[in-house]
This record gives sequence, structure tokens and C-alpha cells, in this order.
Amino acid sequence: MTESNKVILVLGGTGKTGTRVASRLTRLGLSVRTAARQGADVRFDWDDPATHRNALEGADRVYLVAPVMRTRFAPQVSAFLDIAEAVEVRHVTYLSAYGTEFAPSEVALRAVELDLLGRSGLTHSIVRPAWFMQDFSETFLMPVDGAIVVPTGHGGEAFVDAEDIAGVVAATLSDPEVHAGAEYAPTGPDVLTVSEAADIIGIVTGRPVRHVDIDRLSWVDSVIASGVPPEYGEMLQFLTETVASGRGSRPNGDVEKVTGARPRNFSDFARRTAAAWTGDLAP
Repeated sequence: MTESNKVILVLGGTGKTGTRVASRLTRLGLSVRTAARQGADVRFDWDDPATHRNALEGADRVYLVAPVMRTRFAPQVSAFLDIAEAVEVRHVTYLSAYGTEFAPSEVALRAVELDLLGRSGLTHSIVRPAWFMQDFSETFLMPVDGAIVVPTGHGGEAFVDAEDIAGVVAATLSDPEVHAGAEYAPTGPDVLTVSEAADIIGIVTGRPVRHVDIDRLSWVDSVIASGVPPEYGEMLQFLTETVASGRGSRPNGDVEKVTGARPRNFSDFARRTAAAWTGDLAP
């Protein structure tokens, strides 16, 4: 089997990073199989183990995205990795989160990292990105009525573009031997507070956007009321407290080191994404 015919399984293949990773690998001429609950090449559901082996059969490499909006998924992922080894997957690139290497072993993200470190049947790369810039255009940092409501205070974060995360992931999957055992933490080039990011969004859209800080527990209660699982509310509380306390991510050279290109800045992202905010800002 030639390198181009070896299948790369992309979990979360219709999601924020999976879509971008699959596109990059396809442009490189590699064989890609996307997996998701719907809309992908194969059906994959973390809660339906019967879908796991079918997705993995014939795959040589895997982009591993753990169950989203959960905090207790390590046993599911471990069982999946057992199957991956059994069907002779050669390499796994795992999407973790910035700073997870310092988390206790009972935290699911760290538990999966440690699981990979203990497996001799496959190589791995770990990617730990900062907060996504796309959080401002697609998820919980999106402006509503001209306001971004989140309890991050005056803390800063080196927000990273999902395109740059995908670039790092695609590099590890296209050349796994070079990146075996590697740990990367993609970040943007600048540290911004949410207020500064809001100002940039306001400039590119021509409509004012402000950051509204809020009591953290009240905010968590509101996101749970909107449909976020209670257990993930705990994670959001931790993440926002990390940024508010000044311990958010800081720029590094990982994106350029791996991809050869400088990471995108927030202003470029905002200009490219301005249309996403048209209906969410005050006139």
C-alpha cells in the first residue's frame, strides 16, 4: 500500500477542526475518511461502540477528537484506542487543550494523554491549542446584541485560529514519523483580553461591541440553562477562571515551527469573518 492510499480517519470530521484537517490532508493527496454522527463518510458515535470498529477498519492514522461537552470520557476513548491497536492503526494525533500536561491524571483530557503515552502499539502526537478565535464567531464568545458576556475579567489569551490548529494537526498526520511523540501548543501571535477582541470586532464591522464581565457562577448557571451539560459547566468555570487570573495561554512558536507559516492574527480573522456577526450586533 502506498503512502497516498493509507487511510487517515478524522473524527469530528464535520466539526470545527475536523473539517479543516480533512480538507488539508485531501489537498496533500492523502486518503481521508471523515467520521461523525451524521454528514461524514462513516457514522461514528462515541455512545455507540458498534460504530467504532467500522470507522477504524483499514485506517493507518487517526485524528482523535474526544467527546465534546463532557468531562468523563477517558474510559470510552481508551476502549476506542484498544480497537485502534487491534486493527493496526499506526499513529494517533490527539486534540487536547492548552496546559493539560499540568492537569491531574483524573482529568479526562490528561487521562487520555497518559493513556497514549503508555501504548507501545502506536505512535502519537498531542496538540494542545489555546482558545479558538472561532469561539467568537461560532460558539460561546459570539456577540449577542453587541455584547460578549463571559467572566474573563482583564485576563488575556493568545487566541488561535482553527486554521492554524488544523495546519499543525495535518502536518503530524501527513508525516507521523517526524512528529512521533511530539507535543505542540498552537497559539495566536498576540495576547488579547476579550475586551480588546471585542474592540477589533467592532472596528471591522463598524458596529460597537463590548465585553460584559459577569459573576462566574451566575454565568455558568446561564450556560447550563441554555443546554450545556452541568458537568461541562464545571469545565467552563475552570477555563474562564484560568484566563481571568492571568494564567491564560501565551504566544509560542509552535505553529510556525510545524507549518512554516506564521500564525494568523485576530484582526485578520475578524476581517475574514465579519459577515458572521452581521445579525448579532446592535444597529
